[in-house]
Amino acid sequence: MDKNPILQKNIAILSEVSEQELHLRDGMDSPLPSVEALREVIRLVKLIVFPGYFDRRYSDRQFRGYHIGVNMEKLFELLREQTALALLFESDCRDTVEEKAEEYILKFVDTLPQVKYLLYTDVKAIFDNDPAVKNYSEVIFCYPVLETMIHYRVAHVLQEMGVPILPRILTEQAHSATGIDIHPGAQIGPYFAIDHGTGVVIGETCVIGQHVTLYQGVTLGAKNFQVDDSGRPVNVPRHPIIGDHVTVYANSTILGRITIGHDTVIGGNIWLTHSVPPHSRILQSRAVDVSFSNGLGI
Repeated sequence: MDKNPILQKNIAILSEVSEQELHLRDGMDSPLPSVEALREVIRLVKLIVFPGYFDRRYSDRQFRGYHIGVNMEKLFELLREQTALALLFESDCRDTVEEKAEEYILKFVDTLPQVKYLLYTDVKAIFDNDPAVKNYSEVIFCYPVLETMIHYRVAHVLQEMGVPILPRILTEQAHSATGIDIHPGAQIGPYFAIDHGTGVVIGETCVIGQHVTLYQGVTLGAKNFQVDDSGRPVNVPRHPIIGDHVTVYANSTILGRITIGHDTVIGGNIWLTHSVPPHSRILQSRAVDVSFSNGLGI
């Protein structure tokens, strides 16, 4: 059966490489990283870091090492392949890509014990901060913040090593699934908890200490951006520094390169753009209408 002429016409138009497409891709013709492959990377990390939870075969301790070994080899091969594609994404130097990718992923594998340690501290922090949870397994199976932190902890290691694009894909996968938006460049210490989680935003240059708890709707963002001569935002530290043992309640917004001192509690619905000392209690007793200027977005 002949195709409808309208279909034929638009197939022909869309088969051409447009000037916009060329501009957006910067002339690249190399294969791109696979979003689905990176979902599999996270699945393998979960099997390795939380043995027995997502693959019941791990419950047999006699074969635990075997199954972890098999999944580690799969993870290594898959992530090496995706890292090579990510390197090509930013460079056309094909001669050294495979070698660099293997070097990166060997370093990544060497960090997995630390990643596991940090994730288990996150499990404990979530458990300790929520009376609704009955046991640690419930946190691992059910809590969206842990899913987010698995993506973030993996992505942050890759970001710190300088692997292009993959860290952003990984954290945006978690963002899409949970509504929690954490940039892989943020620095987050151990024992980190988010209760509920929907609508939380943590910017790229945030520094968060240990034993920090956030509630839903919290934004740790930039007050404004510096721009270069062409009007493009400059990537400089612009997000808050949160000290140890800080709690930020629902829908509060903390903006700019300010410091929240340790052992501070920030109540709900607070708009904060200045530093506060340790042991502070920031509460809103009544609605306040304050105008502000020079903001170029969050």
